[in-house]
Amino acid sequence: MNTLVLLLICVAVLALGYHFYGGWLCKQWGVGDDSNPTPAHSMRDGVDYVPAKAPVLMGHHFSSIAGAGPITGPIAASFFGWLPVTLWVLVGGIFFGGVHDFGALVASLRHKGQSIGEIISANMSRRAKVLFTTFAYLTLILVVAAFAAIVSGTFGAVYKDGVLDMAASASNASVAMVSLLFILVAIIFGFMVYQRNASFAVSSILGVLAIVLCMAIGMNWHPLYLPASTWMIVVGVYITIASVTPVWILLQPRDYLSSFLLYSMLFIAFVGVIGAHPDIDPKLFPAFTGFAVETKAGMQYLFPILFTTVACGAISGFHSLVSSGTTSKQLNKESDAKPIAYGGMLLECVLAILTLCAIAYARTTGHTNGVTDIFAGGISAMVASIPGFAGLETILYTLLVLTYSAFCLTSLDTATRLARFMFQEFWLEPGQTAADIKEGWKKVMVNPYFATIVTVILGIMLGMNGFQKIWGLFGAANQLLAGLGLLAVCTWLGNIGKNNKMFLLPMGFMSVVTISSLGIIIKNQMTVISAGGADWGPYAQVIIGGLLIVLALELVAEGIAALRKQAKA
Repeated sequence: MNTLVLLLICVAVLALGYHFYGGWLCKQWGVGDDSNPTPAHSMRDGVDYVPAKAPVLMGHHFSSIAGAGPITGPIAASFFGWLPVTLWVLVGGIFFGGVHDFGALVASLRHKGQSIGEIISANMSRRAKVLFTTFAYLTLILVVAAFAAIVSGTFGAVYKDGVLDMAASASNASVAMVSLLFILVAIIFGFMVYQRNASFAVSSILGVLAIVLCMAIGMNWHPLYLPASTWMIVVGVYITIASVTPVWILLQPRDYLSSFLLYSMLFIAFVGVIGAHPDIDPKLFPAFTGFAVETKAGMQYLFPILFTTVACGAISGFHSLVSSGTTSKQLNKESDAKPIAYGGMLLECVLAILTLCAIAYARTTGHTNGVTDIFAGGISAMVASIPGFAGLETILYTLLVLTYSAFCLTSLDTATRLARFMFQEFWLEPGQTAADIKEGWKKVMVNPYFATIVTVILGIMLGMNGFQKIWGLFGAANQLLAGLGLLAVCTWLGNIGKNNKMFLLPMGFMSVVTISSLGIIIKNQMTVISAGGADWGPYAQVIIGGLLIVLALELVAEGIAALRKQAKA
């Protein structure tokens, strides 16, 4: 198979899915009437509820849901071959992930811009909401811990025998400097656009030029050589501030400007595939390797591993938290919902397909040293193989690595704000908002500063003390979130008399995938424990995995009961 042919076929399928299936969903759910005020207008508070121009919100949404996911997922699942990953990206993106993301956004718009937890509370039961919100919050703490550790590790200086290695640390220091300068540029952009009414088009052009300048400065001047542990504290302070500041100051402008890095990455990848159009070597990257594949980590089974590993490239529970957590509070008009939520998911599918093309070429050029080397090395080598572009490989490689790192930081502070929302909403009664709590201990609990501090302390502590020991649960936990998000929207649509049948198959499938995956994890960890010498990690995974299975069964039972009531009504 030629990579260009593969890419063109996939883009065509995704475009058809967006037009026909996405359009059908709008009609079924009654979405697109711009006379309906969105929560960004009806509940505008200048902090979380702030209407954003469609390109700005698309930048935030796409940057937040994409992050590193559509790159790491296909790479991690590539041992099954490129064909099963491709098929799942296409089918999953159009009929699972797109429906999930779009549905979560629409449901949140109809529930005062509140999260999936509140949708569950209003349409299922308060007990179900408590279970979901607790699970979602703890999952987000794990995300905060993981991405804080990744960002700090990317920024941290390298020490050998206790002595700073300047040469080995230069790249990390450069990434850190670019990221810090980028935050400053975003704040200036937000101030000029929202407080000084500067031209959006002119500000965007100047913002992009400023990003280029930041990269040029960061690559040539990077004086901060701090250990990763120090960066963890700095990152903790940053996400604390970012979580409570008005979205127009940092979140909207930073994610909007960040999206240009992502679009540039997509453009570079397209240039590489179109210009080089290499064939996929079946010896190095087979189409299909089997339903069961022996790897260094042991035997891996296509079901359910493929469907929990690809994640963001096809469907991810984290997306429903973004759609119903930050995006719904900033949507300017209903007609923006489809391109941002459904379109954003399918654009992520395109990135996943480009990653498969990068894997194919990386294996022919020896770029196999981790995720960033596979993606950045594969794409930059493809571009460099085009006549006249040979001298760009090193520059493009650095740019792609910087972009990858930037999106880890984007996902980090979005996850922190989402966790803050979850913590606040946990204490609310159905239909309440944080503003409705005027006194008592609950007023402290729903205070955004208190909720943020608790979240950041828990996340940073876990990040510094072995989050890796339970990270193996994240794939299954994330897809459990997806199944529960589908269940919540399905129940709501049924309650208001709208067609919800498009949720039944994805909801059932993801529930089975999650429970099967958790069962395999528990079995594997029990084997580790029985061998002797295990630390607390395997024990924690067995206990938490068992609790997640119980949670999944409890919430599925609640959902089935609610759907049965609808059928009898």
